[in-house]
Amino acid sequence: MIPKELVLEIRDRNDIENVIGGFVDLKRTGTNVKGLCPFHNEKTPSFTVFPATQSFYCFGCGAGGDVITFIMKYQNLDYADAVEYLAARAGINIPASSFGGEEKGPSRKRILEMNVCAARYFREVLFSPEGKVGLDYLMNKRKLSPAIIKRFGLGFAPDSPFSMLDYMRKQGYTDEELRSGYFEAISQKTNKPYSIFRNRVMFPIINTAGSVIAFGGRVMDDSKPKYLNTNDTPAYKKGKNLFALNYAKDLCGERLILCEGYMDVIALHAAGFGFAVAGLGTALTSDQARLIAKYTKKVILTYDSDEAGQRATERAISLLSEVGVDVKVLVVEGAKDPDEFIGKFGSAAFERLLDGSRSKFSYRADAVIKKHDISTPDGKLAASKELCAVVAAASSSVERDLNLDEAARLLSIDKKILAEDVERARRKLLKEEKNKLSLEAYTSARGIGDKINPDIAKNLGAASAESAILGLLLAFPEHRAAVASGKIELSPDDFVTAFGRRVFEAMMKLEGSELGFDITLLGEDFSPDEMGRIQRMIRERMMLTENGSAVLTASIDTLKFERAIQTAKDSGDKLAAFEAKRRMIMENKKRIHK
Repeated sequence: MIPKELVLEIRDRNDIENVIGGFVDLKRTGTNVKGLCPFHNEKTPSFTVFPATQSFYCFGCGAGGDVITFIMKYQNLDYADAVEYLAARAGINIPASSFGGEEKGPSRKRILEMNVCAARYFREVLFSPEGKVGLDYLMNKRKLSPAIIKRFGLGFAPDSPFSMLDYMRKQGYTDEELRSGYFEAISQKTNKPYSIFRNRVMFPIINTAGSVIAFGGRVMDDSKPKYLNTNDTPAYKKGKNLFALNYAKDLCGERLILCEGYMDVIALHAAGFGFAVAGLGTALTSDQARLIAKYTKKVILTYDSDEAGQRATERAISLLSEVGVDVKVLVVEGAKDPDEFIGKFGSAAFERLLDGSRSKFSYRADAVIKKHDISTPDGKLAASKELCAVVAAASSSVERDLNLDEAARLLSIDKKILAEDVERARRKLLKEEKNKLSLEAYTSARGIGDKINPDIAKNLGAASAESAILGLLLAFPEHRAAVASGKIELSPDDFVTAFGRRVFEAMMKLEGSELGFDITLLGEDFSPDEMGRIQRMIRERMMLTENGSAVLTASIDTLKFERAIQTAKDSGDKLAAFEAKRRMIMENKKRIHK
């Protein structure tokens, strides 16, 4: 719906290196720049930005595309919203008529505007008679000052199914928009709309750009769930954001405290520990771990000590370690949580408690020792086996040696004896990892489980030829022109995979348009993951020295022969399939002799 000329102008006004450099630490390597991929966990940079072609590609996970694709994938936006985001960045106005159409729901911008309006409403209610129960909870039970309540924009949703909706409608928001923003739902009993948030203290969730992207709400009675959070919307993905990071990002360079809930974070900020954040109703995700790694290299976990908290701690340790973050675990003694500890002993005592946080190995070792009775031979043997496996999992030899010292001390076993068991455990781990990589390489080579192009596994030869053809057409204008003019014969019917056919048809449609082909314009019809595959086909061709018309025609011939063979097989005509295969072999031999 957005004019294609305007899309191209917006792209050209947003230099890809500058845009991505705002999210990823990039370092120049020749004419290109590289950094750690923001879309998967890695320790060695494989994410490359190509300024010359205004494109990016990760050689590790396959993410790729242009600046619009990057914003779509990084900010979780659809195509139109990503273009709008970049337009705002470049100071370009998109005509309102461009966003017309019955199928498109509320834009990200509209949701964000609605969230601000809702936050104001919840705040007004908190300081009204309707919000007395919420204000009593915050100020009397949780001992929060008016300044902290204001700083975090806390509010209250009244115990009414309609009040909030009536207010928002008067501000010009429709029921469709309220449902998209997760403020309204439809009752299964009455088939009428009602407010999702009722009788709850409301916590606005604000991103690092200062936008209100969602809400969390704590109920004031025994209703379930105790905490209710906004579901994913056009402006929000809960697995990709953190509560209070908008404040903590400027204070967490040395360390960051990761808490379980909103009130834990607010209490710590109120006590002077403004480098605390929390998840958003879900266990820590890999996206959140990578987000944390952008701002700090040391995290202190303050999850509960119950079984669920221990599972959450283990998951957080694994995910944060994968992105190179040093993880420590806070053990609170004499209080149920940091808030109560600070209330009893003061901020200075909590500072000392933070300094004494346990290493991840010490935390895990303590759990193992508590699980087994190491005063008995069987208990010590079981504990030794578990601790050796933990030691062996560390990638750093220095870390393994330090952990081995601690394990030997805890078990009162000679370090050299334990070292032998650790080495055996490590060999086992490396063998399992090698087997896993081999299996992944095999399934990838066979196209098994390919989510972007599932048809690959049906005909590897044809899929390989398609990839070569599309790479050549995407990268070289002269090849596109030759096919578009009919000089080289190729049609959508020649393609075996649905994905390859879609790419070819979209490319030829643009080639014949007034503007001509531009890879950016494919983004409207292809997902970010599909754009990554398209970029991979280009990169694979650009790494080869032979990309002339002879390679193109040979690849087309191979594709047509493979299709003929497949058609014959599908019809059950084995003789025709054999003859087609024989012709393909003979044609290949002729080319080689030429």
